[in-house]
Amino acid sequence: MEALAVRLSQLDAQVEGAIRVVMFYDTLMRRRVDLPALARASAGLAECAAGIRLHGTGRSIRFSPGGGQAPAPSAPASSTVAITLDDEEIGTVWLERPGPPLPLDEVLLDRLAIAAAAVVERYGPARTTMADPALVELVVSRGTEEAARARALRLLGFAPELPIRVVAVRSQVPLDRVGGLLCPARPVKAAPLGDVGVVLAASVDRAALPDGVRAGIGTAESPEVSWRQARTALRFTTARRPVISHADLGALALLADIPPDTVRANADVSALARLADAPEDLRTLEAYCSTGSLRRAADQLHLHHSSVARRLELIGRELGFELTEPAGLLRAGLALTAWRLLES
Repeated sequence: MEALAVRLSQLDAQVEGAIRVVMFYDTLMRRRVDLPALARASAGLAECAAGIRLHGTGRSIRFSPGGGQAPAPSAPASSTVAITLDDEEIGTVWLERPGPPLPLDEVLLDRLAIAAAAVVERYGPARTTMADPALVELVVSRGTEEAARARALRLLGFAPELPIRVVAVRSQVPLDRVGGLLCPARPVKAAPLGDVGVVLAASVDRAALPDGVRAGIGTAESPEVSWRQARTALRFTTARRPVISHADLGALALLADIPPDTVRANADVSALARLADAPEDLRTLEAYCSTGSLRRAADQLHLHHSSVARRLELIGRELGFELTEPAGLLRAGLALTAWRLLES
């Protein structure tokens, strides 16, 4: 390699620099250094602060060019590169150069990202979040024998005594990131099954999910039953309630077991389906059913309560019953929920 660098240097000084950067990181990888040593060496080579962050742990490692840990807060990154392992983005490396990036910064960060991925693969702190869909399907499938289910869980990294929570997900956010947010301390595994993502986790932090994620959370101890509960809960999610635990549904979960043809034939559901062509009326009814109050619905819709009252009167005529009566509110809420289940 050194002889090649000498020959290339006669052609292009920048090529020689790139080769020397590659050699620098090859040496670090042969010495099996850890992540802090990688960040420290990179900061010294770049002569500016350098950092490594892993999504799964949320841990950030930053060193100054002098070899000490960089003080907080961090400066804006001048350039960044994703760390990937098994085609999954597991973290980020960056430089905090005061001025514009230098010509070799891109090469340096590419090699730092490769080295960081090798360290994670060798030592942890964890394997990647994404898992073999076949193993995940074995865990959650109804027909799986318990011995095969236990073996699949072991292969996925779950200890026998560890409780398993199952979450069904539809998301605009990458599934590996959803898994990391739901269970940042790990263990957590995720895989797509058909058009739904499944997350197996030791614990679930439902408040950590960002916009663009709908999730149903199973609560049973058995992964097989928990998966069915999670899919049912997912069907009940809405823009206003994007995350629902099966335990929160109570008796409403029974609606999911009604045959679709029976639901379609119901007069209240049929009348409600016609409101789908009037989005404002549908939003008004949803707000009223979710709040149970004309004034709170008006606040939610940013309308005067008299305007909402007039809309509800017209919607009630369309549906064929009085919405402001307790029985009418109950009928509308059930019809709205049943119609949503059909749409899902």
